[in-house]
Amino acid sequence: MTQEDKLHKSERPAGSPPSGEPDFLVVGKIRRTHGLRGELLMEILTEFPERLKPGVVVYVGQEHRQLHIRSQRDHNQGLLIAFDGFHNPESAAELRNQLVFVPAGDRPPLPEGEYYHHQLLGLRVVSDEGQDLGIMRQILETGANDVYIVVPEAGPELLLPAIESVILDIDLDRGEMYVHLLPGMLLK
Repeated sequence: MTQEDKLHKSERPAGSPPSGEPDFLVVGKIRRTHGLRGELLMEILTEFPERLKPGVVVYVGQEHRQLHIRSQRDHNQGLLIAFDGFHNPESAAELRNQLVFVPAGDRPPLPEGEYYHHQLLGLRVVSDEGQDLGIMRQILETGANDVYIVVPEAGPELLLPAIESVILDIDLDRGEMYVHLLPGMLLK
């Protein structure tokens, strides 16, 4: 799981699918201008900020406006970033409070056994006894581990802790997640 998948629903861009492969992934949110040279303070929403370097193309706002990064530097818990064509605070101000995206195809691969949230949403969940449990619709982030919310065709939602003893296998090619239900997890 990465920060790119950790957006509040209110910040999710319009047009992004709730499941499946998105076209773009969020890597930051522009907060405000900084200084006199068109720099902007950007909140980092990716675990891979090192790829946001001068010359890289990013897409800003819901309309995915293509911009080239002119410069960037660390600042507190964010980045000070500047784009070609924005050389003063007045011009850069139009980018405030907008999300910054990269193409999903440019995302770095994760280690074996780790997945981006968007890869898991929409998977059919099947128990190790062959029972179809429903579709994974949401992921709750808790302190200890994530919790997967599975919505069956009928009946109450099923909450599955994302731990090794419960999540047995994920097969993205088949679109399925295989799980072991602990006693009391499934309400009859």
